[in-house]
Amino acid sequence: MCELIMDQKDNNMTLTNRQGHPITNNQNIRTVGDRGPSTLENYHFLEKMSHFDRERIPQRVVHARGAGAHGYFEAYGKVGDEPVSKYTRAKLFQEAGKQTPVFVRFSTVIHGGHSPEMFRDPRGFATKFYTEDGNWDLVGNNLKIFFIRDPLKFPDMVHSFRPDPVNNLANPEGMFDFVANSPEAIHMITFVFSPWGIPANYRQMQGSGVNTYKWVNKDGEAVLVKYHWEPKQGIKNLTQKEADAIQAKNTSHATQDLYEAIERGDYPEWELCVQIMSDDEHAELDFDPLDDTKLWDQEKWPFLPVGKMVLNKNPENYFAEVEQAAFGTGVLVDGLDFSDDKMLQGRTFAYSDTQRYRVGTNYLQLPINAPKTHVATNQRDGQMEYRVDKAPGQNPHVDYEPSSLGGLKEAPPAGKDHEPSYNAKLVRQSIERTNDYKQAGETYRKFEDWERDELISNLVDALKVCQPVIQEKMIEHFTKADADYGQRVKDGLDKAKAGMSHTGSAAFREGAEIAEKSGHKTDGY
Repeated sequence: MCELIMDQKDNNMTLTNRQGHPITNNQNIRTVGDRGPSTLENYHFLEKMSHFDRERIPQRVVHARGAGAHGYFEAYGKVGDEPVSKYTRAKLFQEAGKQTPVFVRFSTVIHGGHSPEMFRDPRGFATKFYTEDGNWDLVGNNLKIFFIRDPLKFPDMVHSFRPDPVNNLANPEGMFDFVANSPEAIHMITFVFSPWGIPANYRQMQGSGVNTYKWVNKDGEAVLVKYHWEPKQGIKNLTQKEADAIQAKNTSHATQDLYEAIERGDYPEWELCVQIMSDDEHAELDFDPLDDTKLWDQEKWPFLPVGKMVLNKNPENYFAEVEQAAFGTGVLVDGLDFSDDKMLQGRTFAYSDTQRYRVGTNYLQLPINAPKTHVATNQRDGQMEYRVDKAPGQNPHVDYEPSSLGGLKEAPPAGKDHEPSYNAKLVRQSIERTNDYKQAGETYRKFEDWERDELISNLVDALKVCQPVIQEKMIEHFTKADADYGQRVKDGLDKAKAGMSHTGSAAFREGAEIAEKSGHKTDGY
């Protein structure tokens, strides 16, 4: 009987967790209503994500390849033409000319720590502000949107983008298999396979918080915000042909470019802009403003400058600073807050969980991560603790709160709490307004002719090694976004005589063939 049960399980393709529980919904975390917020008892998500956070030893599970620099952020004291205090009480923004130290880490996402910086991939853009109220981490990418809108899908997305788990060869079929069954990703795919998928370097690259956050003022009133870094050096992207030529000469070109620019005093600068939207559902829109696969129209919600950032100092040691730098989307200061953006709430668990695993329990005691202000906690012990974070005069016997024996005390509030209200069922479902194709089509039509040509060429080159069922689904998605978009991909695949699948991408196969036919024979020694 036991053997029969095992045989049935072996033949069963039902997805389960590692407790053997069948998973009935692997697309959506559990939230209050379809818009959120999420709840702590999301057991499947927490188990899935905490395992994913520990998949790589010792480098980052994503964003492994990176470069970094120190600098400062200088506030304008305004948001556009209005006093910034109208919207947020965050101290770092209040005074014109006020400077806050920062550390920035740029990165690629999918591949390992020594992978070429020319690979087509989003770029990470993570900024640590060492404010007087403690650290604020603004963790984002160069592109302003993302592939998915629910964090439960993140491990699957990354797995599909990575090299094949059997032969460790990069093959776009896995990625397009995932995307073909996740139409929300079509907008991001449109950007990634255009020249925007290969920034020329880190200095001439945009940055974005991607997720929707909130600003809160002294009265506890909140607005939705999106953050955008705009490079004062201008923006440059590369064609695949240009990227291939650079990669043939230098696999670390972006790291070298950033380091040498700062060494010669050519300090890169970015202006930080925000888009502001009222904190409600915006039923008048055909998309949900909390959906991070969507852009907010700049004509309706303009980019409002709030300050600038200058990077003027290179790290003194790559490992101690760039590699050990640890960021988290939950690292906010007073006046900044979370929205109900599902991806933001999922990332907020995952990032800090990853850092404690990757760097260690006491990663926040490392100089690159430690705040440059007062720190006093009741957290004790753990791997590699080398000091006790206690206040001067604190009773060393009291490592708890509340206490009447000389322990730490709660801080007075800096303003009224922001208290959003909810009245919805606890559900596991997608947001109502998905609208997966409209903005993808608009983005395609806004591209210049050369950008569209490059997009189609790159997509055809990647899709031609995929099985016909994936090609057909992708053509259907592109056609729903824009008829010309879908037709051009179809025509390109027909011309390429698609369907000749093999291990690895077409370019990788070509490289293997060149290597096989090249070289010079020699005798052994």
